[in-house]
Amino acid sequence: MRKNRLIIPALLTFLSMQGYAQELNDSITSGKPAKYSDEVVEIGYHKAQRLEESTSSISTVYNEDFNKRSAKNIANSLFGYGTGLTTLQGSGRYADAEPTFFIRGLQSLSTNNPLILVDGIERDITDVTPEEVETVTILKDAAAVAIYGHKGINGVVNITTKRGIYNTREIKFTYDHGFGWQARKPKFVDSYSYANAMNEALVNDGLTTRYTQDELNAFRSGQYPYLYANVDWLGETYRDMDATNIYNISFRGGASKFRYYAMANLTTNKGFIANPYMNDGYSTQDQYSRANLRTNLDIDLTEKTKLKLNVLGILSETRTPGADDQGGANLWDMIYTLPSAAFPARLENGTWGGSATWAGTKNPLAVSQAAAYTKFHERTLFADMTLTQDLSSITPGLGASGMLSYDNYAQYWENHSKTFVYGSNSVTAWENGVPSSTTYYTDGKESAMSSDAKCIAFTRVFNFAATLFYDKQINKDNKIYSQLKWDYEYRNTKGTDQTWYRQNASFYTHYGYKDKYFADLSVVASASNKLAPGHQWSISPTVGLAWVMSKENFIKDISWINFIKLRASFGVINTDRLPLDDDNEVTNYWEQTYGGGGYYPFDTNYSVGTQSWSLGRLASLNSTHEKAYKYNFGLDASMFNGLDVSFDAYYERRSDIWVSSSGHYSSVLGFTAPYENGGIVDSWGVEIGANYHKKIADITLNIGANFALAKNEIIEQMEEPRMYDNLITTGNPLKQTYGMEVIGYFKDQADIENSPKQSFGDVKPGDIKYKDVNGDNIIDANDKVAIGYSTTAPEIYYSFNLGAEWKGLGFDAMFQGTGRYSAVLNTKSLYWPLINNTTISQEYYDNRWTPENQDAKYPRLSSQSNENNYQTNTLWLADRSFLKLRSIELYYKFPQTWVKKSKILSNAKIYVRGIDLLCFDKINIADPEVYGATYPLTRSVVAGLTIGF
Repeated sequence: MRKNRLIIPALLTFLSMQGYAQELNDSITSGKPAKYSDEVVEIGYHKAQRLEESTSSISTVYNEDFNKRSAKNIANSLFGYGTGLTTLQGSGRYADAEPTFFIRGLQSLSTNNPLILVDGIERDITDVTPEEVETVTILKDAAAVAIYGHKGINGVVNITTKRGIYNTREIKFTYDHGFGWQARKPKFVDSYSYANAMNEALVNDGLTTRYTQDELNAFRSGQYPYLYANVDWLGETYRDMDATNIYNISFRGGASKFRYYAMANLTTNKGFIANPYMNDGYSTQDQYSRANLRTNLDIDLTEKTKLKLNVLGILSETRTPGADDQGGANLWDMIYTLPSAAFPARLENGTWGGSATWAGTKNPLAVSQAAAYTKFHERTLFADMTLTQDLSSITPGLGASGMLSYDNYAQYWENHSKTFVYGSNSVTAWENGVPSSTTYYTDGKESAMSSDAKCIAFTRVFNFAATLFYDKQINKDNKIYSQLKWDYEYRNTKGTDQTWYRQNASFYTHYGYKDKYFADLSVVASASNKLAPGHQWSISPTVGLAWVMSKENFIKDISWINFIKLRASFGVINTDRLPLDDDNEVTNYWEQTYGGGGYYPFDTNYSVGTQSWSLGRLASLNSTHEKAYKYNFGLDASMFNGLDVSFDAYYERRSDIWVSSSGHYSSVLGFTAPYENGGIVDSWGVEIGANYHKKIADITLNIGANFALAKNEIIEQMEEPRMYDNLITTGNPLKQTYGMEVIGYFKDQADIENSPKQSFGDVKPGDIKYKDVNGDNIIDANDKVAIGYSTTAPEIYYSFNLGAEWKGLGFDAMFQGTGRYSAVLNTKSLYWPLINNTTISQEYYDNRWTPENQDAKYPRLSSQSNENNYQTNTLWLADRSFLKLRSIELYYKFPQTWVKKSKILSNAKIYVRGIDLLCFDKINIADPEVYGATYPLTRSVVAGLTIGF
C-alpha cells in the first residue's frame, strides 16, 4: 500500500511507519484504529519516544512526503511541510539556494534562526540529500527543545537519516533528469526608449539632455549598431534552460546482528550561460556537481553491547564565470545596471564592448565568455559513533551510552579567471543626420588565466556525550524512563573569535501512569565560553504533561473517535546569544573599550586639540542570559478512521535580550553606551494540521492542510525617547516596516508651494507627496509610521496537499502560501531606474508620471538619486503574500505481476514532476520571495525513474 502522510505534528501523526504499512491499510479499511503506539519520534533523548506518550509539540515529515521536489538538498524539500516551520526560498546561482527557516515566526530582537541537526548533531542542512533522510522532526515547545541547552531556544529541526533493517536486503536506484527556466525575468526597455527616458529625466532635473535628435533617430533606426547599440543583455548572456541530473543508488538491509544503509548520490547542474564553450579547453558555464557517500551501520557486538556508526563524505565543485572569491562574477547585477544603449556587445573588429561612462560595470556577455572562470571546491566529512551498553546485570532497566563525533568542512577557491580588452566608438560630429567622425575608447588588457588558490573557509567540530539511563516498567500501571547526560561541543570556524566551547549537564524523566497520563521533567545546566566570565552557566527547567482521553471510559466507546490527547508544557530556556552590532556578534561586551580622540585626554594637557586615548564602549556589568518562557497547549485527535487533526496554541515571553542602552544615555557624556539585558518580546500564535487518508475500493485518497499564525510584539528594547508617538517602535512587531505615507504626486509648482515644507531635497511636479503625520507642517523623517508587515517573515504560513492513486496510477500536489507579508520594492532599474546611469524597466517606463499622466503608478523620471521619491514609503510597499504550487507529481507504479516477471525487480515507478510551476501573488513582475537585482527563481520539470531490487 502506498503510504502518504501529511505533515502534521509528529505527536499527532498517527499513520504507521514503513514496517506497518499493511496494518495501517487493514485498520483503515476495517474500521480499527491504526497502531499509534508503534509510532516513535527522535527528540534528543537516548530512547526514541512513542508518539502516544509524548508531551511535546512536535511535527514530523516523512521521506515519502517531502522527497517530491527532486531537490539537491533536504532544505529545499521542506516548503509547506511541518506545522510551525516557515521555509522561505533563497536566491542564488542555482535553483536550490539555501532557504531561510523560522519556527513559530520571529521571537527575539537577536537572531531567530532555529538549530539544525543531522542525526542529533548540529550540521549544515544543505549537505544532506533528500534520499538519505528518513524523517525531519520540527521541535517547537520547551519540553521538546530543553535537552539542547543554549542552542535550542529558537526551535530545532532534527534530520534523521535512514538505517538498515534486520534480516532483509534491498537495492534502490533512482534517476531524475530535469530542466528549468528562470521565471519572471526583468524586462528592460530598448535603446531608443532608454535614450528618451534619460533625456526626459535630465529635463525633469533641470539639466541638459544627453542624446541629440540625430542620436535618437540612430537608436530608432538601428542603422549604426556598432555606434548606437540596442543590446538585450539578458538574452545575449543567458539561455532559456538549464539541466540537472540526479543519480542515486542505495543498499539497505541486515542480518540478525547487523544492519546497514549505504548510499551514493551524484547531483550535477549546468546553468543558463548561453555560450560557455567559446574557449579551447574549458567552459565558462555555471556548473555544480556534488557526490555524497553515506554509510550507516548498526552492529550488535554482543547481546548487551551495540554500536552505531554514521559516516557521510561529500565532495562538491562549483564553477562560475569571471573572478570573485565570494561566488564568481555577478552577471545579474551587470544586467540590472547596463542599459541596452550603453555600448555594443562586440565591436566590428571583434573587441568586446565597453565604455568610460559605464566603466564600473563590465560587459556581462564578455564576462560570461572571455573572463574564464572561478572554481570552488568543498570537502565535508560527518562522522559519529555511539556505543550503548545494557547494564541490567546491575539493576534491570539500567544502561549507558557514549557518543563521539567529528565533522570537518573546508572550501577552497581557485581563480582561473582572466581579463580582456574592451572599447567603443563614439560619434563626435554629424553631417545631414549621418555620423561624420568618431573617437575610439579602449581599456583593459588581455591576460593569461590566473592560478591563484586559497582556503577561504573551514569548520571543525568535535562532540562528545555520555548518558546513563534507566528504563523500567515498574508494574502494570507505572513506568518510568530517566536519564542523566553530559555533552560537550568544540566548534572552530575560520575567523577571529570563532572558537566556541559548549557543554550541557541534563536530567530528564518521563513517567507514565496507566498509559493514559504522562509527565516529563527536564532540568538542563548549560555553559558556553561565548559568555562573560562568571556568567557562563544557566539552568533551564521544563515540564510537560499529556492525557490520552480516548482511553477513558467516557470516550473509549465513542466509535468515531479513534484517539484524542491533550498536552501542555511550560519551561524556561536560556541561550548564549550575544549582543549584535553592525558587524554581527559582539564577543567582548563585558570589556571596557577605548578609542582615540581629543575628548577625555589622560594627561595634564587639557587643550582642545590634544590627541589621546578616550573612552569607547562601557563594559556590560551584571550580565545574564537571554531567556524564553515558553507555554504550549495542544490537542491531537484521530477520528472517523482516517481523519487526523492537531491544534497547538502557544505563548512565549523572550526576556533579558541583549540590546544597546544608547537610548538611555546622551552622547554628550563622551562614551558609547554598553549593551544590557533589557529587551523583552512577546510572541504567540496557533498551529492547525489536518490530514484525511482513506482507501475506497481501488482508490486511495489523501487530503491535508497546515496553517500557522505567528504574531509578536516588542515590549521593551531600551528605546530612546521619541518626539512623536508615531516614531515609537516599542509595542510594534519585530522587523516591522516603517516609512512615509504617500498621498499622491505634486501636480505643479503651486501644489508644492501650498504644501507643508519639504525636507527631502528640492521637489518638483511628479515627485511623491507625503502625509504630514505629526502635524508640524514639515515633511521629514518625523512623519514615518508603521506600514505593512515584516519583510523578513510572514505572520501567516499555510499549505495544503491533494493526492489520489488508482491501481498504481496517481498524483500528488503540494500548495504553499503566505499572508501578512510585505515587500519594499527598491530594486535598481526595475523600480528605481536611471540612477548613476542604470537602465530602466519597461514596467516603470510605461507607468511613469508625466504632466499628461498625473495618476501614474510611479513618480517622474529622474537621473539622480531622488531623496524624496526613494524614501521607504507606501508607494513602494507591496503585499508579498503568495500561493505557490510547490510540487506536483504524476506517477505510475508498475503492477507486481509485471515486476515479478523480471525475477530481479521488487518494484518500479516512473514519474514526472513540476516544481514551483504556478505562483499567485500581487507583485507579478518579480517573484514575491526574491525580487531584488539577483538570480531569478526557477521553475522546472523533472522526469524520473525508481527501481527496487
